Amino acid sequence: MGASGRQSSLPAVILLGLAYAAIGVGFAALANPAAHQARFIWRLSAWVASAAVYAAHIGYEHYRLDNSPRSTALHAALAVALGGFGLAVSASLHSRHPLVLALALWPIITGLPAFLVALAVGPVLARFARSG
Repeated sequence: MGASGRQSSLPAVILLGLAYAAIGVGFAALANPAAHQARFIWRLSAWVASAAVYAAHIGYEHYRLDNSPRSTALHAALAVALGGFGLAVSASLHSRHPLVLALALWPIITGLPAFLVALAVGPVLARFARSG
């Protein structure tokens, strides 16, 4: 794959990283004043929205940009990690005590599983693309 494919992935990584953070912060704001059962629904909605963004990103990287499974997984994980960092920044700003450790850990805690899942999904998408 040429350098142009890698360059076109960066805007998507940044945009989707911001989308993950906005989903997390936005749905948390909606869930905060809600009753217990409604809070569960808002949090579940945030997970579903994030999963949809994640799946769309993997599909975009794989089908539209024709990236390798490893490159797709890396770009998806970077976007998720950026979103995790954004959530850590937001949590730190709303906390009485700065959550400095969260700024380093949340991107790792979110990005590593995102990389592994996308890496596992990549060959499955490649198999479907060949058989279809």
